[in-house]
Amino acid sequence: MPTPLAARSTCRHLGASVLVALALVPAMARAQQTAPASDLPRIPVERYTLPNGLTILLSEDKSAPIVAVDLWYHVGSKNEKPGRTGFAHLFEHMMFQGSEHVAEEQHLKLLEAAGGDINGSTTTDRTNYFDVVPSNELETALWLESDRMGYLLPSLTDKKLDNQRDVVKNERRLRVDNQPFGSQFEVISANIYPATHPYSWPVIGSMADLSAASSNDVKDFFRTYYAPNNATLAIVGDFDPVKTKAWVAKYFGDIPSGPTITRPIVPATTLSANKRLVLEDTKARLPQLVFVWPTVGDDNPDALPLRALANVLTRDRTSRLSKLLVFDRQLATSVNAFSGSDENAGEFYINVSPRPNASLTQIETLVDSVVASIAAAAPTEREVQRTKNFVNVSAVTGLQSALGKAEQLLDGQTYFGDPLHVVTELKEFRTLTPDDVHRVAQKYLTGGHVVLSMVPAGKLDIIANPQLAYTNVTPAAAAAPSTK
Repeated sequence: MPTPLAARSTCRHLGASVLVALALVPAMARAQQTAPASDLPRIPVERYTLPNGLTILLSEDKSAPIVAVDLWYHVGSKNEKPGRTGFAHLFEHMMFQGSEHVAEEQHLKLLEAAGGDINGSTTTDRTNYFDVVPSNELETALWLESDRMGYLLPSLTDKKLDNQRDVVKNERRLRVDNQPFGSQFEVISANIYPATHPYSWPVIGSMADLSAASSNDVKDFFRTYYAPNNATLAIVGDFDPVKTKAWVAKYFGDIPSGPTITRPIVPATTLSANKRLVLEDTKARLPQLVFVWPTVGDDNPDALPLRALANVLTRDRTSRLSKLLVFDRQLATSVNAFSGSDENAGEFYINVSPRPNASLTQIETLVDSVVASIAAAAPTEREVQRTKNFVNVSAVTGLQSALGKAEQLLDGQTYFGDPLHVVTELKEFRTLTPDDVHRVAQKYLTGGHVVLSMVPAGKLDIIANPQLAYTNVTPAAAAAPSTK
C-alpha cells in the first residue's frame, strides 16, 4: 500500500448524536466578503463508543449507493524508536496478508470482487485502512476489518514478514532512492530535529531497520497499538443505522481492549542558526531550492495563520512569491509555500523550481526579501481574504465524496476529540486577520532555517551562495559529509 509522507473542540457526550446544520459555501459570490457563520458544510454525525474503547462515527448520505468504511489507528512513525523505524508502515503492509479467518491475499480479492476500492496509508501520526464498497457489501467490509484487528497474530509468519519486508524495501527504492532528490525530506527532517526526536526519521524507515525487524518486534507493535481503544471507525454513506450498529457490535464488540497508550513527548524545536545543505543527484538535470523553518503542529493555534501565510506567498499568480519569481523576474517555473503540520510539530516550506540557468543565489536573495517584507508589515486585507475564499471552497470540495468526508471526521476525532473539527477550524479560519498572519511570520520566519540547494551531481558551482559554509548531505557522502 502506498505511503504518504500525513481538529479542536470536544463533544461532551460520546453516546449522543452530534448534528451541525451548515450549508454549502457560495464561494465565488462572496469573493470579497467574509462568509457568515451559517455558510458552512452540513455534516450529520453520530458518535458512540463500544465497551472495548472503539469509537464509532456514523454519517448517513443517501446520494449514492456506496459506503465508506474507514478505520484509523492512532499510531504512526512518531511512535517508533531509533533503530526500530519503519514499523508503522511495515505493519500497514502486514495487515493485508490475511488473518485467522481470512486466507492470505483474500482480503483484497474479496473486496475487489465486490466492486470495492481498498487501500491504506501511513503517516507520522496515524495509520488508516479504507474500503469504499457498494452499500450491500458493508457487512463484508466490517467483517474483514474486524478480523484483522482482532485475529491477525495467529496468521503472522516469518515468511509473510520477510515477503512484506522486501516489498517495503522495494517501495523505498522506488519512492526515495531512485527518485531525483528523493531523499530531500529525510535530509530536511534530520536537520530540523535532533536524532532522538519522534519526527526526525522517515515514515518508510531505513533499510537497516527494516532488515533488523523480527516477528516478535512486529507482534509487540501490533499488541500495543492495533487495539480497539486506539482506533476510530468511520462509516459514511448509504447504510441502515440499526443494521450497521448491530454488525459493528457483532464483529468488533468481542475484541479485547489493549494497553493504555503512552504517547511520545514531542519537544518544541528551533534552530539557533541557518543550516546550509547541498544535495547532489546523478538522476537530476535541473536544480531545486528549498527553504524550511521549524514551526508547530496542528495541536497549536498558530497552525492556522501559518497556513494562511503560505497562501499569501504562493496561492495564485498574484501571490507575493509567485508574482515575483515566476511572472515578474521569470527566474522560476514554479514556487510553492506550504505549512506542513503534523500532530505535534511542523515545518514551513518554500520550494522553488528554477528556470534553466537561473541563479540560485539571486533566487535566495529575492525569497529572503519577500519573507522579510511580510515579517516587517502585515499583508493586506485583500491578500488574507483571497486565502479565506480558497479555504472556504476547499473545505466543501473535500467533503464531496464519502471517503473524503470520512477522512475529515476521523482527523477531527483522532487528533482533537471532535469529529466536526473541520467545521470548527473553518470558523476559526474565517476570523483570521492580517495581524495574525504578520505575527506568525515574525515569530517563525525570522529565526534559523534550512537552505537546501539540490543540484545535478558535480554542479556545486551553481548552489545558492557557494561562498558560504555548507554541508554536503548527498547519500553517498552521508557517512562522512564534507563541510566547506
